[in-house]
Amino acid sequence: MKIYPGNGFQVYEERRVVVEDWHAELWLDDADSLVRTWRAWSTLGKSAVYGEDTHNVISDARRAISLR
Repeated sequence: MKIYPGNGFQVYEERRVVVEDWHAELWLDDADSLVRTWRAWSTLGKSAVYGEDTHNVISDARRAISLR
């Protein structure tokens, strides 16, 4: 992964970001927060896998766990 996925977040109508933290749910609607969230989403998307690649990642993880 290019960055640690960290906290979960949702984007609502491209105007508000709700970030889930350990101790709070943050509702952000300022321009800087929206830009940073879209930048993080784009970076995370570069690490995403789909289809057969997804099965390969899961299989590799299962093998790694069973080797311990």
